[in-house]
Amino acid sequence: MPKLKSHRGACKRFRKTASGAIKRRGAYRNHILTKKSTKQKRHLRVGASTLKPCDARLAERMLHGS
Repeated sequence: MPKLKSHRGACKRFRKTASGAIKRRGAYRNHILTKKSTKQKRHLRVGASTLKPCDARLAERMLHGS
């Protein structure tokens, strides 16, 4: 039986930490930043957040091969 492939889109979006949690990048920080206020961009500047356990199970299943 061939090896299972990992979901390439998930590999680009999620990273597994040493403790086993899954990190993700926050949204609304990529483009069209001129119309967003400085306050809004400052609040978006906090680092990556972790997935909730229910979403982490799905992401874990997609990342199994990487």
